[in-house]
Amino acid sequence: MPDLIRARFESPRLALLASLLIMFYMSFMMFAQFKAGAILMKHSWPGSGSRELTEDLPAFRLNDDALEKLQAQGVPEGVVARLKPLVDRGFDSSKALQTALAADLSEAEVRSHGEAIQAVAKQLDWQYLTGLAVFTIIVVSYTLLGGFLAAVWTDLFQSIMMLVGVMLLLVLVLTQSGGPEEATRAAVASLGPSYAFGPGYDPTGTGREFLPVSLAFSFFVIWVWSGVSSPAGMVRIMAGKGTEVIRKSIYLLAGYNLLIYLPLVVICVCGRSLIPDLPAGKTDSIIPELSILTTSKLPFGSLIAGLILAAPFGAVMATVSSYLVVLASGLVRDVYQKSINPHAETEQLRRLSYIAMIALGALGVLVNIEPVDYLQVLVVFSGTGAAATFCVPALMICYWRRATAPGVVAAMLGGAATMMLMYGLGAAGFGNTLIGAASRFRPYFLLNLDPLIWSLLISGLLGYFVSLATRPPSEATLSQLFDRQPSPAGPPSPSPSA
Repeated sequence: MPDLIRARFESPRLALLASLLIMFYMSFMMFAQFKAGAILMKHSWPGSGSRELTEDLPAFRLNDDALEKLQAQGVPEGVVARLKPLVDRGFDSSKALQTALAADLSEAEVRSHGEAIQAVAKQLDWQYLTGLAVFTIIVVSYTLLGGFLAAVWTDLFQSIMMLVGVMLLLVLVLTQSGGPEEATRAAVASLGPSYAFGPGYDPTGTGREFLPVSLAFSFFVIWVWSGVSSPAGMVRIMAGKGTEVIRKSIYLLAGYNLLIYLPLVVICVCGRSLIPDLPAGKTDSIIPELSILTTSKLPFGSLIAGLILAAPFGAVMATVSSYLVVLASGLVRDVYQKSINPHAETEQLRRLSYIAMIALGALGVLVNIEPVDYLQVLVVFSGTGAAATFCVPALMICYWRRATAPGVVAAMLGGAATMMLMYGLGAAGFGNTLIGAASRFRPYFLLNLDPLIWSLLISGLLGYFVSLATRPPSEATLSQLFDRQPSPAGPPSPSPSA
C-alpha cells in the first residue's frame, strides 16, 4: 500500500505515514498471536492434564508468606488476620479476588489495601512464560532463516494441519457431547438461558449484552472491510505466480474457510457442555483444553491431541511469521531506506532486517507478560483500525481519478482519529460497558455500533470533500495508472531490396 500511494501521488511523505500506521495496527495482531502461542505451549506441557493448569495455577493466591509481606508493608494486623480464611484459595482474576476481599474487609480497607493484597497474591505462571519464550524463539528463528518464502511455505503446510486438527476435534466433541442440540441443552442447564439466546451469554449475571443486534450488524461491516485493508493478507497474495493463480485460490480459500470456521463454531458450542466451568477470562484456552480432554481416554490419545493442537499452533505460527516479515520490511525499507538512507547497501539492509525481527519478537514477549484477558479484543482492534484508516483511501486511490494527496491524508487520519477517540472514551469508562467483550481494552460503542461504522463514515466524508477542495493530481501520472498505454513500436520492417 505505501508503494501504491507513492506511485499514485508521487509523495514519499504520504507513503511513510501509511507505513507507520500499517505497522502500528499490525503490531496489535502480532501481539495477540504471541499470547495464543504461549497458551498452546502451556497446555501442551508434558504431564499436564486437561484441567490441571487452570486449577493448579490460579492468577492469584494468598499464602502465609504473602501475609507476612503485607505486615512488613505496614498493613494493619487486624486486616491481615481477617485475610487468613483466604489462604491457599485460588482466584482466576483480580475481580474474583476483589469480590472475596469485599466479603471479609470493609469498603475503606479494600480501597486502602486492595492493591497491596493483589500484588502479593499474584502468582508467577512459569509454564505460560516458558511457553511464550519457546514459541518466540521457534518462530523468530525460522523466519530469520527463511524470510518471505519461510512465511509462505509454513502458511501452506500449517493450513493443512489446521484443517486436519479441526476435523479430528469436530468428530471427538460431537461424539462425546451428543451433538449440537444436546450440547446446547446441557450448556443451558448449567449456564442459564442467556447462553443460547440473544443478546448473548452473561456469565456474571450483571445484565451484559454480549451481542446486541447493533453489534451483530456491525460484524457484517467489520470482517468484510478489515479483510480488504489487510496488508498481511497481501503478503500471501504476492506468493502467487499470476492473476490466474489468485483467481483459482479465491474458490479454494472460500471452501477451506467454510471447512474451518463453521466446525469451530460447533466445536466451541459443544465445548461449553463438556467444560461448563471454564472461568471467565479463560475462554482463549477452550481449544487446547478440549484437545486434551477429548483424547485423554483414547488409544494413542497423546498423538491425536498433538495433531489437534498442531492446528491452532500452525495458524498462530503462520500469522506471526507473515507479520514479522511485513513489519521488519516496513521498518527497514519504508522507514530506513526510503526516508533515512536511500543508498544503504544490501548487506546492511539484511542485517537491519534481522535486528528488526529479533526486536519485534522481544517486544511481543514484553507485551504478553501481562496480556489482555481476551485475544479477540486485540484482533478486532487491529482489523478495524486498519480498515478505518485504509479502506476509503484504497478505494479513492484505485477508483477515483479526482482523489488528491491531501484528501487521502484526511481520509486516513480522520478514520484513525475516530477509532482512537472511540477506544480512548471506552478506556475512560464512557458508554455502555455491558455490551461486547468484558475487557479493560474496549471501545465506546456510540449508538451501540462498532467504532468502524463511524470511522468509515468520517473517513469517507473527509476524503471526498478535501479532495474536491484541493488541486487535482497530474494528468500525466493519472494516465499512466488508469489509461491503457499504447504498445511500443516494433522493429522497422525490412525493405524489399533487403
